[in-house]
Amino acid sequence: MAHLTGTERSTYVQKMFTRIAPRYDLMNRLMTFGQDMRWRRTVIAQAAIPAGGRVLDLGAGTGDIALAIRAARPDAHPLAADFTFEMMRVGQARPGGEALPWNSADALNLPYPDAAFDAVVSGFLMRNVSDLPRALREQRRVLKPGGRIVILDTTRPRKNLLTPLIKLHMNFIIPFLGRLITGETEAYAYLPETSQNFLDAETLAARLQEAGFGEVGFVRVNFGTVGIHWGKR
Repeated sequence: MAHLTGTERSTYVQKMFTRIAPRYDLMNRLMTFGQDMRWRRTVIAQAAIPAGGRVLDLGAGTGDIALAIRAARPDAHPLAADFTFEMMRVGQARPGGEALPWNSADALNLPYPDAAFDAVVSGFLMRNVSDLPRALREQRRVLKPGGRIVILDTTRPRKNLLTPLIKLHMNFIIPFLGRLITGETEAYAYLPETSQNFLDAETLAARLQEAGFGEVGFVRVNFGTVGIHWGKR
């Protein structure tokens, strides 16, 4: 699955998220033991949203980050964008979801003018895009000068004493939970596969610099299996 490229990969990912949308939030909480909510708060803090700032939550899914921004920063203006309609439909039905603006958007061809946002944030999106450099360039394009990008995604952990337990969780427990909760074994086999084939944290930081971002940094969380990256236009 992770070997798919271009349109074939995009189509696969879109169909997969359509199938798992109704149970997506529940699975996120179970897989991360609820820690994903704390990671999203870190994303918001790193975004350094100015008063009245416009924020693009790209690959918003059901709107977790956009809703968290609305709760933490009532003066901000988050916009939730995704390319899977069913995920957005589920998000609109969540408490507060109906009050968010929602857009259908392709991360490789954002339908927004240059310098439209003060921050662009994403949660578990970038490992799914078929052209990472292009997705990063598009996010830089729609950022205002001085605006910030923040990326939350899985990353390949360094080998350590916990490596066997991490592999057990990723390769067996998550697919088992996925099959039990959603009936979708394949979708939750996709997660460990794409995580293991995605860039490590240092390489993603280098890609941000290559795309023209400055002040790039990152932190690892969840025993090194998740990274939070940021940069400034």
